[in-house]
Amino acid sequence: MDIFFRTKKLQKICSTRKVAIKELGANGGSKLMQRMAELNAANSLEDISHLPPHRLHELTGERKGQFSVDLKHPFRLLFIPINEPLPQKEDGGLDKTKIDEIQIIDIEDTHE
Repeated sequence: MDIFFRTKKLQKICSTRKVAIKELGANGGSKLMQRMAELNAANSLEDISHLPPHRLHELTGERKGQFSVDLKHPFRLLFIPINEPLPQKEDGGLDKTKIDEIQIIDIEDTHE
């Protein structure tokens, strides 16, 4: 999967273990590195959705169109698909088997 980042700072956090640990603590930084390795190894979002306990899911409400995977509670890695055009199923939902380009947009607690 091709992975892009909203900011250079976010790219550095997601790409450098030392920076990730500084920002998220030892457990959170390690979990972020694990999730990034999994995303890099995946061919599409469909590969991630079958691997527990990541809880890959599409968000709703004002975050519609965003996806998240769990890091260390309560933090989540947030991203959006950036395939052009976005692959759709016949029912109107996104086709995760064809989403192979994402942009990491944030790391946060989505329940605040």
